Amino acid sequence: MADEVLTSRDGAVLTITLNRPDVYNAINRAMHDGLAAALREAGEPEVRAVVLTGAGRGFCSGQDLREFESLPGGVRDALEQTYHPNIRAIRALEKPVLAAVNGPVAGAGLSLACACDVRIGSSEATFVPGFIGVGLIPDAGSTWFIHRLLGFSRAFEWLVSNRRLEAAEAVEWGLLTEEVPADGFADRVQELAAWYATLPTRAVAMTKQLFEHAYTASLARQLQLEAELQQAATQTEDFTEGVQAFLEKRPAAFSGR
Repeated sequence: MADEVLTSRDGAVLTITLNRPDVYNAINRAMHDGLAAALREAGEPEVRAVVLTGAGRGFCSGQDLREFESLPGGVRDALEQTYHPNIRAIRALEKPVLAAVNGPVAGAGLSLACACDVRIGSSEATFVPGFIGVGLIPDAGSTWFIHRLLGFSRAFEWLVSNRRLEAAEAVEWGLLTEEVPADGFADRVQELAAWYATLPTRAVAMTKQLFEHAYTASLARQLQLEAELQQAATQTEDFTEGVQAFLEKRPAAFSGR
């Protein structure tokens, strides 16, 4: 794996760290390759929760503009070859993905954070759309994710105004689920990720699938898919354990199977 992306395991939690701290983890081709490898590692069954974060003082400042003009085949082809596969891979992971926004995030870094299932932010986190500020449009899924997180009007106003959003306001808007003081941020991320890793992983994955499907489904089709996946959930070991734990009035010990 490229040095631009690091991975570490703590039990069932895999932490993926974007690692170009001298440029606020700006994204280049090597980082795309490293992230793709890390997301493949995240797919291993022993991993039950994933954390995506940045090294140093920032989460990710977006595309490295020094590389931007030399992209082979033009921007359209470059997006399809680099950003899009990684965004799709995050959404396809059958486990929760937590963005630990440790500092400033902008541009395509914002897209990566919003592709995750949950976002927790340090009090030092700030959010800048970035694209409009250099005459570009939001990409890498920004419009899809942020529209759904914030609603059309607020998302549009924010993305085109390009104004900086502080962590507290990001919580108020629903962009972040939680703001944590910087000095306790790493511990809270570890605590939260470890909790996600104790959940019935396959049921979490199917819940994620249902939310993804609900964006465009009719009620009839959503009810049908719920029934299909509920049938699958009843076949898991975690369902058996959950029922037994309920009957025995004890905490369930889910295995992720």
